Amino acid sequence: MKELPVSERPYERFLKVGPASLSDTELLAVLIRSGQKDHDSLTIARNILSVGGDISCLHRLSIRELCRIPGIGQVKAVQLKCVGELSNRMVRVTRRERPVFLSAADVFDHYAEELRYLEKEHFMCVYLDSALQLLGDTCISIGTVNCSLASSREIFLEALTYKAVHLMVLHNHPSGNVTPSQSDIRLTEKLLRAGDLLDITLLDHIIFGDGAYFSFKEHGLVFKKKDTDKEKSS
Repeated sequence: MKELPVSERPYERFLKVGPASLSDTELLAVLIRSGQKDHDSLTIARNILSVGGDISCLHRLSIRELCRIPGIGQVKAVQLKCVGELSNRMVRVTRRERPVFLSAADVFDHYAEELRYLEKEHFMCVYLDSALQLLGDTCISIGTVNCSLASSREIFLEALTYKAVHLMVLHNHPSGNVTPSQSDIRLTEKLLRAGDLLDITLLDHIIFGDGAYFSFKEHGLVFKKKDTDKEKSS
């Protein structure tokens, strides 16, 4: 880094032109601060992006994977993962105004960044009032890479706590494939029945992939059990 002219060093460029003018590599180099004998902070930053593909790798790469990159020890790896988590929290803060969810696309736009980098299935519930305005959301369970464990009892206890009129459930598929599994379908049917008993309508079950989603409602798989009972009796 010392061989660079002062005006080209990331820290000095930040002070001169501001963060928006810095490249991803330069921003990472400012965070890394000092390198090692054979790896200055810019080199380390380039190596991180080379391994991870882009700046979103701060979400995806584990502590162990970061520590394999020359010049990154445990302390720096933890600091970089904290930056990734801070970015998540800043997104959540900007969403504090209560949005209205009129479609699966609205829900996807709201939660996509939060769920897309997760390496395990996270099952979330979204609680809505009669105007479809967000009352709150809860992560009910965190599963393995290919399954989540969701308790319908816990889901509806939370719904009653929020005094929700409507409910949406959503979870991510780390593989990126948004096709619902048989267990996803069975769980949806179970929640539909429970919601009918408690007068809390399950509006949708949405599966998140990387840049895509599957909506049970849009595919005609979410319906009120009492409506189908009427059809059977008619």
